[in-house]
Amino acid sequence: MADRSFLDWPFFEARHRALAAEAEAWAQDHVAGLVDHHDVDGSCRRLVEAMGVAGFLAHAAPGDGRFDVRSLCLLREIFARHDGLADFAFAMQGLGTGALTLSGSEALKAAVLPGVRTGRTIAAFALTEPEAGSDVAEIALAATLVDGDTIRLDGEKTWISNGGIAGHYVVFARTGEAPGARGLSAYSVPADTPGLAIAERLETIAPHPLARLRFENCRIPAANRIGAAGAGFKIAMATLDVFRSTVGAAALGFARRALDATLDRARNRKLFGAPLADMQLTQTALAEMATAIDTSALLVYRAAWTRDMGAARITREAAMAKMVATESAQGVIDRAVQLHGGEGVRSGSVPETLYREIRALRIYEGATEVQKLIIARQLLSQPA
Repeated sequence: MADRSFLDWPFFEARHRALAAEAEAWAQDHVAGLVDHHDVDGSCRRLVEAMGVAGFLAHAAPGDGRFDVRSLCLLREIFARHDGLADFAFAMQGLGTGALTLSGSEALKAAVLPGVRTGRTIAAFALTEPEAGSDVAEIALAATLVDGDTIRLDGEKTWISNGGIAGHYVVFARTGEAPGARGLSAYSVPADTPGLAIAERLETIAPHPLARLRFENCRIPAANRIGAAGAGFKIAMATLDVFRSTVGAAALGFARRALDATLDRARNRKLFGAPLADMQLTQTALAEMATAIDTSALLVYRAAWTRDMGAARITREAAMAKMVATESAQGVIDRAVQLHGGEGVRSGSVPETLYREIRALRIYEGATEVQKLIIARQLLSQPA
């Protein structure tokens, strides 16, 4: 049983503890039966639908437009601890429509968000391109105004989560109001729009629905723009400000599961006639794992609490939370593999599965190296 004492920290209110208990009970009863790792697309569809029915997706796409980031983090941590696909299915409903929730017109929100909340529509966030990953300013997908009230999209996106199964994409494109990041806009694009095609499905070490998208003379109403023209970069960063700390929460879920599995192994595995737990080297490793988890949790929930208390931006706090939590979880899981010995590298074992799951978290939504730059630039921007 994962440590839940952190729920007594002053970051949380009674409603958060109630939500955590509800999500834990639901996950125990439903996640294993919904997930088939040989059918990733089907698993994600089933999970999204079930989470919608259970009401959890209301937190990912809130009707009032106000995210409670502590709730998002708690749900991601709990779902990730049970299965990486459960976390993925929940998180992408929020990230995939975060721009709409924060900046969309009432008409766009009414058209898209109810389906996302109920699990009838799967959402996706289309930001990355072959030549524009961490450097969003290099986005090249072109959005051109034609016929006065129509936007034509031409170009590619890649590494798009839920690509191939999404019913709706938030797409960031170059509209050219200014050079670089100031010349981008965001658009709401239904997946069945003519001219939008799945160019390639992408396979990774921890299978998730991922795809490369191609836009060729893909036409949408100009009214599908999200926010102001040229505001795409700000909208993308505001969305990531909300969801970046939740990536750290998912890493926490993976790390807690790794520690639980290692504690069980240490208590039950005999080595030289005594439990592995009796060895001081094992005890040292367990202590370091637990401390890394608590350190990460403090940073993750500080960032979430700060945002929920009304901070306009939590760029530095979210960057610290993601960086420390994902890097620490990689270390915790690596230690779990080591303490499991041969069992730790057996395909399908808990440590091996977590080892594959955690790796991508250190890259997506801004690699660790980018988080360091964000933190440093925030520090350097302060008055001397």
